[in-house]
Amino acid sequence: MDLQARKLFDRSLTGVSIMAVILMVLALLVLLTPIFSRGLGAFFFSGTSEFRRLSLEQFNRGNAQAVAAESRAVTEARRPVFAMLAAFEEELDGLDANRRRELRTQLKEITGLLRELLGPLPGELDAVMLRQQYGQTRWDRAMVKLRRILFSEQWDHSDPNRMGKKVLVSRRQSFAGTRLEALFPYLEKNLGRMLQPRFTFYWRFLTDKSLDSHFFGGIWPEVLGTIYLTLGAMLLAIPFGIIAAIYLSEFAAGGRLVSLLRVCISTLAGVPSIVFGLFGLAFFINTLRLSSSKSVLAGSATLALLILPTIIRASEEALKAVPRAYKEAALSLGASPLRMVLTVLLPAALPGILTGIIISMGRAAGETAPIIFTAAVSVGQPLKLWETLSQPTPALPWNIYNLATEHQAVDEIRHVQFGMVLTLVLLVLLLNLAAILIRARISKKMRG
Repeated sequence: MDLQARKLFDRSLTGVSIMAVILMVLALLVLLTPIFSRGLGAFFFSGTSEFRRLSLEQFNRGNAQAVAAESRAVTEARRPVFAMLAAFEEELDGLDANRRRELRTQLKEITGLLRELLGPLPGELDAVMLRQQYGQTRWDRAMVKLRRILFSEQWDHSDPNRMGKKVLVSRRQSFAGTRLEALFPYLEKNLGRMLQPRFTFYWRFLTDKSLDSHFFGGIWPEVLGTIYLTLGAMLLAIPFGIIAAIYLSEFAAGGRLVSLLRVCISTLAGVPSIVFGLFGLAFFINTLRLSSSKSVLAGSATLALLILPTIIRASEEALKAVPRAYKEAALSLGASPLRMVLTVLLPAALPGILTGIIISMGRAAGETAPIIFTAAVSVGQPLKLWETLSQPTPALPWNIYNLATEHQAVDEIRHVQFGMVLTLVLLVLLLNLAAILIRARISKKMRG
């Protein structure tokens, strides 16, 4: 290849590399921007008086006198709403049967929405579920409820050549001429007085336990469970992975058996994670009986198997990259093979080994399928360290999936889902950053 062609080839490769980096950065921005923008909504939002009352009653947090004064103010602002409902109930008896039936059906829907917006109505019995004891704790969700009270969704099928079109119809028209007609403009004008929205920084979203299936509270059990599972997997996988890598690179004789072993390790690295989950259920729980059912220990062991091939291959390559002169010098000075490995080979290969560990740590923290069958539950309390041997735990990857697909009120807790995703991304970044800093410090120390 002549010099001109080589320069052209080098420039082409450089351009392609730059383009690949730019595309990767753009892809990350497209992916992470909505996660960060909507995930921050779990920490920064307009909290209502219901949020502050819940914080005082459920977490013993806040100024009791200030909350009591605020409760009196919002109760006074809500009194006309309840008066209109009571007056309309009396008015219904004087209407004709068809009109009464139609308005009573709409009244039932409006009453249910008001109950979700403002909490229990006067005279109602104490609710059993926590979500029925409080109104909307977030101003953005309160505005959604208000819109549903003011307008009903109907479908327009007037054009037979087109699909039905959703239209919003003002409920005020249905109650025109009744005592409830004034309810709708009053709600629209005075909702702020009835809920007292105020900017809130809810940093305890990370440290509070969830209440009523994540309707209220935070995600501490999920964060702690993810940390337990990740660190447990690393504690199990790192020693076995490094020992296997040392054997394969330094002590294993060439042969078909060793070649087959390497092929098996490479194959395991590409096995779908759901297979590891089923294996963990069958082997660690049903066969070895590490625990009577799901547990953090069984989940950590399953995740350890999942990341073990990556650690073995990365460690083996790092060990092979150590100059042969290092090993020969140690052996010539009278060191035994084992002492050479421990004092010369491993320290020299440690930065490369840590690279494999960093990659594996991020994967272990974000995996969902392996822990579905072995460790994860939808709702649970924070575990003590000794409880991880026998108890299951909530975990961020599984609960993100569960809340987004199986929760009965998925739209009501959308902020929790994005808050969990943001927390998981930051948790993985922090774990990786800590490992990277440790690797950099070790490399610097080795260079003197």
